[in-house]
Amino acid sequence: MKLKNKVAIVTGGSRGIGRAVAEAFLKNGARVMLAARSRAELAATKTALAPENAGSVETFAMDVSKKGDAKALVAATVKTFGGLDILVNGAGIYGAIGAAEDVDFEAWKAAFDVNLFGTFNMIQEAVPIFKKAGHGKIINFSGGGEGPLPHFSAYTASKSAVVRLTESLAAELKDRKIDVNAVAPGAVNTKILEDALSAGEQAVGKEMYAKLLQQKKEGGVPAAAAGELCVFLASEDSDGLSGKLVSAVWDKWNTWGKDDIARLMQGNGLTFRRMKP
Repeated sequence: MKLKNKVAIVTGGSRGIGRAVAEAFLKNGARVMLAARSRAELAATKTALAPENAGSVETFAMDVSKKGDAKALVAATVKTFGGLDILVNGAGIYGAIGAAEDVDFEAWKAAFDVNLFGTFNMIQEAVPIFKKAGHGKIINFSGGGEGPLPHFSAYTASKSAVVRLTESLAAELKDRKIDVNAVAPGAVNTKILEDALSAGEQAVGKEMYAKLLQQKKEGGVPAAAAGELCVFLASEDSDGLSGKLVSAVWDKWNTWGKDDIARLMQGNGLTFRRMKP
């Protein structure tokens, strides 16, 4: 019960990785406010989770890109559960899919509205609560998959920006006992995978389309892996680890102790920063 009596907001919490994070938090004793745009999906997720977590899970329909919605979500969480200890920015979309010269610019920008601006919007509302409490944990999500993703420039650019935002805010908040980290969940089979396949081979690109079909067939990386990593990053086990991009697949985070965290914080590992030659 690593998160006993902790209060968490999980955006994008009605399905996919967000739901897996919420489930892992609840199993570890947290009280969770699930946030997403669809009231119906939130209601269905709460119904599925509530029998074993009566009183520990509530929902709030909202859009992370809207300032008023973010403010209302944080206020509702504090009112419902008496505080806020953890923010997980799990809401995310692919946005425009296709060759850079062909995609609609407004659709391309929409990925930033959710992935980057929505993440910052939630952080801006949560940080004053964390400062007042004297502690806090912020967990952001970078993109799934490795390396460049042709035809997904909106997604990769916005998610890469989230990582640099994570590093900058970690440095800004380092003296306030507020840890800010990013999670690379790996190639998880979620609704946005279906969105990419629905866009079709021409938009996605022949090679990428075949890769996504193979991922769907093989099952992808379990969403639960990201859930367990988020438990670590939200718990006291990770205190002092901040400004890092941690992979649910490749990093041995479940072996890290205090000495490992101290070592990681002394170097440039797990960051976007280039190593000096």
